[in-house]
Amino acid sequence: MRGSLMKRKVKTEEEDELRPEYDLSKLKGGVRGKYAQRYKEGTNLVLLEPDVAEVFPDDESVNRALRLLMEISEKQLSQTRR
Repeated sequence: MRGSLMKRKVKTEEEDELRPEYDLSKLKGGVRGKYAQRYKEGTNLVLLEPDVAEVFPDDESVNRALRLLMEISEKQLSQTRR
């Protein structure tokens, strides 16, 4: 009797809670713990939007651009303090 009252509800595709931006077909071939060592070392991982990633394809180009922005910002601050 107990089993008849406890029926499982089967989720349909419409009831799937996975957000549409998660494309499971792109998750094939992933490596578990790929960034674990970096995480332990305190490295910041940042996900770039596709348009930004086109301009800055690797960490070196991102770091170069951010350092330049820091340099410009510091110069601006020193000029306004005079």
